[in-house]
Formats: sequence, C-alpha cells, structure tokens
Amino acid sequence: MEVFYTIEKKANAEFKDKGSKFLAYAFPVKSTEEVKEYLAEVKKEHPKATHHCYAYRLGTDGTQFRAVDDGEPAGSAGKPILGQIDSKQLTDTAVIVVRYFGGTLLGVPGLINAYKMSAAIVLQLVPSVQKNVETAYDLTFDYTILNEVMTVVKQQNCTVASQELQLFCTMRIGIPKANEELCLLRLKDIYGLEIAKVKK
Repeated sequence: MEVFYTIEKKANAEFKDKGSKFLAYAFPVKSTEEVKEYLAEVKKEHPKATHHCYAYRLGTDGTQFRAVDDGEPAGSAGKPILGQIDSKQLTDTAVIVVRYFGGTLLGVPGLINAYKMSAAIVLQLVPSVQKNVETAYDLTFDYTILNEVMTVVKQQNCTVASQELQLFCTMRIGIPKANEELCLLRLKDIYGLEIAKVKK
C-alpha cells in the first residue's frame, strides 16, 4: 500500500427521521486521544442528547478502529457509521453522530439507516484527500549542506515533520513508500549527512 485516503477538514451535518434529530460530525484524527478530545467537545456541546455514537479508523494500514453504539441497540449505530468511513476507504477519520430522540421509536433497521445516512451526508461535505504512506527518518547534518538536503526532500515529495536549523541541523522527514529506495540513495550521496530510520 503506497497511498491512503483521509480528510483534512472538520464538517457537520443534520439528518431528521420521525422527529429524531441526528447531528453528524466528521473529524480528521491521528490518535485515539484526539478522538476522545473531540467526543468530549461534542458531549459538552450537546449535554441533553440521548446518544453520542461514533466510529473511527486510524493508521495508514487502517488496522486501528472502533464502533460505539452508546446505548443504542448493538450494531445499530457505530457499525453503520464505520461502514460509511470504510465505503469511502478513509482512515485517520472519526465520525460522531449525536441523537436527540423525537418520541417515535425507529426500530433497529430505522436506526441503522439513520446513522448510516447521517455519516454519509457529513462525509460528502468533506473532500477526501489522497496521501502517501510514508516512512519517518531523522536527518542530522551540518548547516552548510542544508540546500543539498532540501533539494532531495522537495524533489522526492517528502514531508518535513519537524526541523531545527542551527549550525548543526536536525530534521524529521516522511519519505513516500513509493520512492523510498531512490530517495535514500540520493540522501546517502550527500557527504556528511546522517540518516536514521525512526523506530515506531
């Protein structure tokens, strides 16, 4: 896998069914901590809501995920929300759907549809972005070769995660998997540059 899809912006949408109001929120996330922070934010905004159901998928390989029904019948809320994230092949994405009960029971099929629709609508509002799967490397070098280093970094579409540029420089970069070998060859050609792969 060399690329993955995610969202970069937040969005919110509303869906109504038989008097029940569903408010959906989509967030770009990088960790479970971020998911918890957004969930706390949404709960604070809607303390009187009956349910705060959510789902997320994390990581470039998408192996970290969760679907939470928050009191709705098992599998009627979290799973349909996650299903929408997956149908768009997104990762590093969380969707929270807040429900205000409208007095009429929707039944499990009705709930599945309502949560699915709410998640689908909010995800339609944010464009999905294609990103490169990257491997992180730490570079250490003398300031005199900064231009050479930056030339390779730019040409190979690497992302700079952090940098400290003084007489002696350190930089953490993400190298796209698709051209990792070539990029490392080019970097190793630069005299005086130290490269270390970041351990996960």
